[in-house]
Amino acid sequence: MSAILINDVKTTFTNTFKTDPILVFSPGRINIIGEHTDYNDGFVFPAAVDKGIAAALQKSDDNVSKAYALDMDSLVEFELDKLKPSAEGSWENYLFGVIAEIQNRNKVIGNFNIVFKGDIPEGAGMSSSAALENSIVFGLNELFDLGLTKHEMILISQKAEHNYVGVKCGIMDQYASMFGITDNALLLDCRTVESKPYEIDFKDHDLILINTNVKHSLSDSAYNDRRSACESIAELLGIKALRDATEADLEIIKDKVTPENYQKALYVIQENDRAVKASKAIEENDLKTLGALIFQSHNGLQHQYKVSCDELDFLVDQAKASDHVLGARMMGGGFGGCTINLVAKSEAKTFGETTSIAYKETFGRACSVYYIKLSQGTHLVK
Repeated sequence: MSAILINDVKTTFTNTFKTDPILVFSPGRINIIGEHTDYNDGFVFPAAVDKGIAAALQKSDDNVSKAYALDMDSLVEFELDKLKPSAEGSWENYLFGVIAEIQNRNKVIGNFNIVFKGDIPEGAGMSSSAALENSIVFGLNELFDLGLTKHEMILISQKAEHNYVGVKCGIMDQYASMFGITDNALLLDCRTVESKPYEIDFKDHDLILINTNVKHSLSDSAYNDRRSACESIAELLGIKALRDATEADLEIIKDKVTPENYQKALYVIQENDRAVKASKAIEENDLKTLGALIFQSHNGLQHQYKVSCDELDFLVDQAKASDHVLGARMMGGGFGGCTINLVAKSEAKTFGETTSIAYKETFGRACSVYYIKLSQGTHLVK
């Protein structure tokens, strides 16, 4: 968590509204392994990180509420009883959605002012939207003494995204951002929405994210296509979700599905298994096995689930060619965004630099390298 970020929102709030705010920090998240398993009721392995959204809030005596997105230098005024979604892609939809979902639960909030700012890299797939939603619901819960549990808060955040932003997201992003524990990753069961924390001692290794800085346009339609393929195969197997299937089950219906969809379902079953194996590897302090599972995950995303792209594959190939990287894979929905890399501390800087040079030479554009730490979930800043 950046002290500069906290100070920025606090100072801006105090100067603008002439009163002292409460301060909330809500982190972004990474997912170590378990990609595209969340909407199949499976396991994921996310962790909160030390980049996120800082928010300053306080009650207001005005007859309107005001929200200021400091990053964008954008101020909106709104009335709590006249909320409706703004134009598609507007940042205030996250805010309005959270307020509307709180009100849908018959919780009463009064007018308030909020200032927020983030340091989550754009397009990195680290869930700035979940961090923003969580900072708002957490802050309002505190300010108006709403008595919401953290579980209720993340469901409010998720519903805000479904109903006001129009993204049918799973629960992983909100969960990891809210419940994160310093130096831990969470093995989250997306069916029960319960998790077990695993303390990770990275020893002489670091986690590095490398952002391709590309976003290929087919991502939304491809996501929906993958999702419906998984659902139709689960239906064919007579189960609730692919989480309940084994590779042997899949063999039985192999001739009833296309080879492409068979591979997609096989990937999900295997990735779910990898997430569980990763938790065992962490328990045994076996970073080598964890790294191997992470490489396997990318292989499946690239060749079976087919959600990777040239830029991501190039970065993972660079990692594979290095003796100092234990594992690397694309992270997030795919077709762009980041790779996550488990790299020897002593070589991390060199690896980041040489990879950046090679990437620029190959694609004619720069990638971005971020060093991250596993951090605490959404919390009040004293």
